[in-house]
Amino acid sequence: MLLARTRHSYPDTISRGRLSSVPLSLLLLSAGLADASRLPAMAQTAATVPQAATAAPDADTIKQREQELEATRAQVKSAAEARERLKADIAAIGQDQSKLNAQLIDVAGQVRDVETRVGDAEARLRTLDSREAQIRGSLDSRRSEIVEVLAALQRAGRRTPPALLVRPEDALQSLRAAMLLGSVVPELRARATKLAGDLGELVALRKNIASERDHLAADRDKLRDDQARLAAFVDERQRRQAAIEKDMEAEGARAIALSRQVDSLQGLIARMEQDLKSAAKAAATATLQGAPAAVNGRPNLSALKDPARKSPAIAFASARGLFALPVNGTKIREFGGSDGAGGVEKGISLATKASAQVTTPCDGWVVYAGPFRSYGQLLILNAGGGYHVLIAGMERISVNIGQFVLTGEPVATMGTRSQVASVLATNASQPVLYVEFRKDGTPIDPGPWWAANEGEKVRG
Repeated sequence: MLLARTRHSYPDTISRGRLSSVPLSLLLLSAGLADASRLPAMAQTAATVPQAATAAPDADTIKQREQELEATRAQVKSAAEARERLKADIAAIGQDQSKLNAQLIDVAGQVRDVETRVGDAEARLRTLDSREAQIRGSLDSRRSEIVEVLAALQRAGRRTPPALLVRPEDALQSLRAAMLLGSVVPELRARATKLAGDLGELVALRKNIASERDHLAADRDKLRDDQARLAAFVDERQRRQAAIEKDMEAEGARAIALSRQVDSLQGLIARMEQDLKSAAKAAATATLQGAPAAVNGRPNLSALKDPARKSPAIAFASARGLFALPVNGTKIREFGGSDGAGGVEKGISLATKASAQVTTPCDGWVVYAGPFRSYGQLLILNAGGGYHVLIAGMERISVNIGQFVLTGEPVATMGTRSQVASVLATNASQPVLYVEFRKDGTPIDPGPWWAANEGEKVRG
């Protein structure tokens, strides 16, 4: 009886006991490994296709080239249509400067928003790529373990129980084998489950990465379109400004000549506002305007919605906690910190993306726009009330001396590397924007003026 029961229970243990879950783990593991193992082969195959195509173009290659040509023609057509739409938009604005200002601020805001989305997507992709690399490294380091687990599971699935009716010793051997399997199979199952889990996470990560890359590509395409649109509006703005200021080119050359005669920023501001006609006119206007009226003791933020204004909508002194940073970036130096040369920082420095859009944090008159000493391209705004805003480190400035600019208006573009000498000394690989606030010629901490969150920023 014992032999009979043992004979029937042993196959039962294999068929319905702990080993019953083995095929599922084996299937998941084998499928994942097969998927992972195909990647190098696919990459190698893809790498050899161009060589074969070069040697002897076939019908598929010719068809592919025709499709690429058709796609290029479609892109050219799309670009031409976009140019025509831009011309129509500018023509619709006519000579209404307020409409042009509104378009400039709106499109500049869109560019800044897309830049933010692109930066966020790139950060998420870095995290996903890092996690994928960790899992791949873990799986590669456990390749021998994977082979061992697969082999053990395959052997356990194929092994038949020994005959139990020959000798009593066979029954004892069967019982011992069953006891051994009872201790080994759970460990194999745990290892297989862990490996299958890692492979499942790897597959999910690949899907997330592909999705993020698709969104990133779409945002980059939109950013290029918005930048082209913004460039057209900026060119139109400067064309109109040039028509108003007939001697603008001569004034710009005189400003640069005067800048070479002074050594300090305060000296530059004083010299511009005294000796340069357009800058002096802007400074005089700023002084005569006085502080804008407040509503119930608070800044009149609704005045920022008027794109036709010719003077600051709100007083600089009362705009604390309202300004947006002039560029999307990461703060790398704070006011009052070390400047790396034994002195202290008089402003803040922001590491940015290449070609990032620079906008004005406030309303103001341009009293200087051009190169200056170790600051690269420098823009100085007279914001009224004795306040000046200095922005440096751009590659290109798109406004002129004497021009009145509105909050959020595009005024410059970053380059591909840092232009500020003090930052170059720290081997900064990214472009860096330097921002400084001054009151009556003295640098002040700009921190209290920056908005704490997105909802508090004034955009014009």
